[in-house]
Amino acid sequence: MPGKRFILIVEDDRDLAPTLTEHLIDAGGFSVVTATSLEEADSAFNTRDARFDAIILDIGLPDGDGRDYCARLRRQGHQMPVIMLTGADGEADVVRGLDSGANDYIAKPFRSHELIARLRAQLRSFESSEEAVLSVGPYTFRPARKLLQDAAKNRRIRLTDKEAAILKFLYRSAARPVDRQILLHEVWGYNPAVTTHTLETHIYRLRQKIEANPANPSLLVTEHGGYRLNPESETAAAA
Repeated sequence: MPGKRFILIVEDDRDLAPTLTEHLIDAGGFSVVTATSLEEADSAFNTRDARFDAIILDIGLPDGDGRDYCARLRRQGHQMPVIMLTGADGEADVVRGLDSGANDYIAKPFRSHELIARLRAQLRSFESSEEAVLSVGPYTFRPARKLLQDAAKNRRIRLTDKEAAILKFLYRSAARPVDRQILLHEVWGYNPAVTTHTLETHIYRLRQKIEANPANPSLLVTEHGGYRLNPESETAAAA
């Protein structure tokens, strides 16, 4: 099962926000942070190691307009999906919301199941796009380009298709161990000709690329019959 997606809900309706949070958690696969103002949203972004895979953003907030905030996020380089919530669903409102950089626009009242379905659709689209940027330890990971970037050392690491798929699945597992068989089937499919030895060989080669000490890995670690990513590791491989 894929790992959790981290969602930021920016909504000042104190009845709607917890209800939506509950529905997302019940749906499975989501971890939720809530903010009731743009100031709180900024604080959530500035939290150490914070990362959000998508934002559900109300337009009418006590300290500003969500559309202006979305436009600011885009100028800052944040490319994750943004779904806007609003009580105004006129054509001009929708156009302004989309022009600010939102990916989708949902009028209140809405059905939670529909919002969750549209959120999942946006996440699938984003994760397969050229714009998807993920943080993997000290690296910036662009799955569609099969590329890791180490800004501190000003270098790039090219990955194979399978190496990129392994990293992406482990990333989505939110630092939880993934059994070898699950990872094997996720990356190679249910192919009886492919064994765990194949996976282990790819893990070995991947560690040679990304670990400072491949013999004692700190980023891609072996645990409980499988593997996991350690998001706290800041040790990159030597150039």
